[in-house]
Amino acid sequence: MVQTPSKTLTLEEFLQLPETEPASEYIDGLIIQKPMPQGEHSVIQTELAPAINLAVKPQQIARAFTELRCTFGGRSSVPDIAVFLWARIPRKENGGVANVFAIAPDWTIEILSPNQSQTKVTKNILHCLNHGTQMGWLIDSDEQSVLVHRPDQPTVVYDEPEMQLPVPEFARNFNLTVKELFNWLME
Repeated sequence: MVQTPSKTLTLEEFLQLPETEPASEYIDGLIIQKPMPQGEHSVIQTELAPAINLAVKPQQIARAFTELRCTFGGRSSVPDIAVFLWARIPRKENGGVANVFAIAPDWTIEILSPNQSQTKVTKNILHCLNHGTQMGWLIDSDEQSVLVHRPDQPTVVYDEPEMQLPVPEFARNFNLTVKELFNWLME
């Protein structure tokens, strides 16, 4: 759903607006509300973030966040899962996690929802890659596939069940096949 304000808002003005449910994003001067997650989307997001954290968080390598607003490069988007290297996680003076993340994630993961534009989601991933993100996944449960985006490399489709999904180097201890990912939908 695209919301058209009576006047064009700046990114700073957008960030002062109350949060919406589901979240709205500020992309190319437009306010675009994300679709409400449905069952398949929710299952994958609910299982994937903790699985990543299990591999990277105990050693303080990185941390996966769900539905975290990331504002950088003139946009404010809310990836389904944003993974940040531990040393790059914005912190408060007391060491706690900050509320504002004004940097690109190190790994961005989007889960395509029904009726969601694959092009729009891909543009968000590419925007991240252009601002330092190491890898982007676009998970399509209808196609049982994962499109893997890397900076300056061709996009690769992973759709064979036994294919091991690539991860950024910092997450090398996290192993997941296409079959394991989509088997979460069967549990």
